[in-house]
Amino acid sequence: MTQVVSQGPQLDSNGLRQALRIAGGCTIGFAISKLMNWPNGIFFTVYPMLLLGMVPTLSRGVINQFIASAAFSAFIVLIIQGLFSHLPVVMTLLVFGIFRFLFHKMSSGSAFLFGALGVVSLSIQLHFSSYVDQGSSIYPLILSNGLAIILTVIIAAIMHGVFPDVTARPGRVMPAKPKESIRHEVLLCASVATLSFVVFQVLDLQDSISAQAASVLILFSLCWKAAGMAGWQRAIGTLIGCNAALLSQFFLYNHTDFLLFPVAILWILSFVFARFHILGGGIPGIGFGVLTTFGILFGQSLGPRQDLIYSALYRFSSVSVAIILSLCAVYVMHHLLNRFSATRHHTFD
Repeated sequence: MTQVVSQGPQLDSNGLRQALRIAGGCTIGFAISKLMNWPNGIFFTVYPMLLLGMVPTLSRGVINQFIASAAFSAFIVLIIQGLFSHLPVVMTLLVFGIFRFLFHKMSSGSAFLFGALGVVSLSIQLHFSSYVDQGSSIYPLILSNGLAIILTVIIAAIMHGVFPDVTARPGRVMPAKPKESIRHEVLLCASVATLSFVVFQVLDLQDSISAQAASVLILFSLCWKAAGMAGWQRAIGTLIGCNAALLSQFFLYNHTDFLLFPVAILWILSFVFARFHILGGGIPGIGFGVLTTFGILFGQSLGPRQDLIYSALYRFSSVSVAIILSLCAVYVMHHLLNRFSATRHHTFD
């Protein structure tokens, strides 16, 4: 009698190569930033995850959107912080308008990658630049972000050259949406993202960049029903990512000064959870949440004579609170906008 042994889902050849690209890309970015002692290591670790994890193929259009998002974000940060930092009301209105523009690019599908990367990059840079000491310059922040973008594109090209796809991937076509749904999604996401920016400024939450990033990343689903699932997945991903970081700290002990150890652990963790991300369809879900969580922890918190324990525990608690409050804001805005026919979301009503 033959027994059939069921196996779990397996990566195909293209999926395996994408997982290798993600793991190799973020590890190389992390290693270079630490070897060169560059500030803001979060950019060099997380950006390769975003580019190689969200987009399985690399084309001129993808590269153009990626670079354009960096240039746009840097320009906006310079303008807002340089000219309007002393006018909080005006700055908030400008931030809302910019988020509205970026989320429109995402909702309409005309330049989804440009909008998504622009939202993340702008949120991180506005957060960091707001806490630059008086008399200091924000130019090092802008330059490190630009350098990270250029390095990420080079790393992505190398990874695609070393681990190319075996077969051609089918193209994805974003379905057309009613104008009312686009207005709904744009206003909802821009309002919640702006509210997140204001709250993190008013409460002086300088060390909560991961929480603010989480409050923005759950908006990538663009609507209430999907945002609820995205928030739950993000919370689970953050929990797993923080525990993975704690486990890696256990193995590292006090040997973080020897770069080979954290590099090896980062590659292993990235490959494992990149596989999980790809098996989930390659969309921002639990696996992607895990990747970005310990990517932020490694890039921001790991260095000589530093450890991840406090950062991981604080990050999970702050991210959980940020997700809950953001989902409450999404729920309120969803029902408020649905009261008007011009901004009614048709997909889930």
